[in-house]
Amino acid sequence: MAKVKTYPAYLVMSLVIILDQVTKAVVRNKLPLYSWINVGEKWFGDTFQIFHLQNSGAAFSLSLPNPLWNKGFFIAVSVIAIIFIIWLLYQSTNRIQVIAFGLVLGGAIGNNLIDRPIFGAVTDFISVDIPNIIKGMDRFPVFNVADSAIFIGMCLLIYDLIFISGKKAERKEAEPLLETNDKILDKEL
Repeated sequence: MAKVKTYPAYLVMSLVIILDQVTKAVVRNKLPLYSWINVGEKWFGDTFQIFHLQNSGAAFSLSLPNPLWNKGFFIAVSVIAIIFIIWLLYQSTNRIQVIAFGLVLGGAIGNNLIDRPIFGAVTDFISVDIPNIIKGMDRFPVFNVADSAIFIGMCLLIYDLIFISGKKAERKEAEPLLETNDKILDKEL
């Protein structure tokens, strides 16, 4: 298994953290909590909004009963997850994996090792109207740049698993069969 250079992951991670923290700082400083601004209202109405929320829970505001437990729990789980992701990064066999792990690391650090310890909550601000696919849910849960980076990174890893690494593994499994078939054909000829 050939290893690839991992430094691009750290570059991507750094860019995600910077973009995430700058956008959150602008929202925290310029937009009062629970207020919003429609983006592209002339063309899209209220489909896209900058909506300032502080999320002390997990994704989609899931949380434990005690706020102190939330903070400690999410930080501890994040540290363990980040260590595991860094280990996976060093096992990477292609550039897609390296970029994907960089995105996931940047998102995890931005949300859980910067926002939670410093601000006690994660600043969410991207709000998108969705068609009424789910009854009672008019808008997608509010998210941020770090959440987007984690999502895109995970999509890249799934793509890699299905179309790149998975196909390589299938070919590797098929090689012994092909060699056996070649030997049988050679004997027959």
